[in-house]
Amino acid sequence: MLFNSYYFLIYFLPTVLIIYYLARHKASVSASEKMPLWHNLSLVVLIVASFVFYAYDNVYYLTLLAGSILINWFMAYIMNKVASTEKDKLRKALLIIGILIDVGVIFYFKYYDFFIENMNALFKADFNLRHIILPLGISFFTFQQISYLVDTYRGETKDYSFIEYAAFVSFFPQLVAGPIVLHSELIPQYRDKDRWHLSADRMAEGLYVLAMGMFKKVIIADKFGQVVTWGWLDTASRTGPDMLLISIFYTFQLYFDFSGYCDMAIGIAKLFSLDLPVNFNSPYKAISINDFWKRWHMTLTRFLTNYIYIPLGGNRKGRVRTYVNILLVFLISGIWHGANWTFIVWGVIHGILQVLNRMCKKIWDKVPKVIAWLVTFILVDLLWVMFYAPSVSDGFFVIKKIFDFSNMHISPDIYLLFIMKEVNMVLGMLGPVGAFLTTHYQWYMIMYLVLSFIICLCAKNLHEEKFTPTIGKAILSALLLIWAIISFAGVSTFLYFNF
Repeated sequence: MLFNSYYFLIYFLPTVLIIYYLARHKASVSASEKMPLWHNLSLVVLIVASFVFYAYDNVYYLTLLAGSILINWFMAYIMNKVASTEKDKLRKALLIIGILIDVGVIFYFKYYDFFIENMNALFKADFNLRHIILPLGISFFTFQQISYLVDTYRGETKDYSFIEYAAFVSFFPQLVAGPIVLHSELIPQYRDKDRWHLSADRMAEGLYVLAMGMFKKVIIADKFGQVVTWGWLDTASRTGPDMLLISIFYTFQLYFDFSGYCDMAIGIAKLFSLDLPVNFNSPYKAISINDFWKRWHMTLTRFLTNYIYIPLGGNRKGRVRTYVNILLVFLISGIWHGANWTFIVWGVIHGILQVLNRMCKKIWDKVPKVIAWLVTFILVDLLWVMFYAPSVSDGFFVIKKIFDFSNMHISPDIYLLFIMKEVNMVLGMLGPVGAFLTTHYQWYMIMYLVLSFIICLCAKNLHEEKFTPTIGKAILSALLLIWAIISFAGVSTFLYFNF
């Protein structure tokens, strides 16, 4: 089920909110108990709603999610029951088995056909592909559960119930595309009785953040996406300037698509009086690759740092080992994103740039910030080309074409694809100025690019402002939601659903 759908906004979300807060109200008036029955029932409401949300398009997905939750909970439960001082080897074995099961599940569903294809190519074999359907969000909820297993081994999850665990893993706003949440960030909020009451301020903030995320996704990202799809349909016939623009459009599409999803997830969670971690901090303001990864998909970076980089030794075992660890982490990041050599190449190059950033930090710090930003943005943009490309050769072909200046013509189809009927209607009311703009279609593209740069480079992040409900914000939220809703007919799924 998509956040940006009529069914979700009109039927699913309001129904779940009403039932959830009715159960929470019953729990709050039963506060004489330590954790009243209605508290657990309210979490069951979230679990059932999350399962419905997940299984809406394919019931088959639900068996995997439910099975994954049961197996990981069982492993964590046994680890918590085993005395750490007497049977630490058993606990470590359970941890390893649990992680291997999780990794094995990801490998089978996400990488089996990729592995077989490469084995067939390498050994001239003819093993059958299984054409396995990739379950939504498998990389996200599996990483989330791996973090829980590791934290259980460290003794941090002893007093959690199965219902709390299932609600933590399956919470639908963050289930299929993040952010990757830690148990310590969500389960204590379930227990916080101050969050059991319907709060007008939290509801207002949630709707505001939801509207902003919806605007990013439906109005900005999907419009860029239409042009990107057109550009990649026939890269051979596109000019260098065409593909340069297409690469920039995809850079913005990916940002506004994933950032929009995370805003919507955070906004919807706030409607339930819950706070999810921030996943973006203006990543296109970055002035180095290292800075970029501190800002982009922050919860993934946190997971890779805390559960892979540090256990590998981090930077504690010498300079060479540090560089090797960085390269391994970015290789894993590339593999995590998808079963294609393009993602591996993308991850490895980011790892190499990260190592170079560390090696040359003193020199890089002396580079003027404007130049540092420009170089970083160009590198990120070119690497997104590889990220999007269907194959490594296609990626390098497009990158080469971007630097082909033999034909400086820009296809007029690019301008036409940015036309919006509703904007045309408004411009038609502006007399000669509006008439000029509606007959010079390049202004639509320029408007989108300027707006995107302003939002990415100048606007504050939503989490940087202390939210205060105002009439202006209420009107803005309503207008953005209405604009997005009337544009639902042309929306697409979120890009990170594929990862």
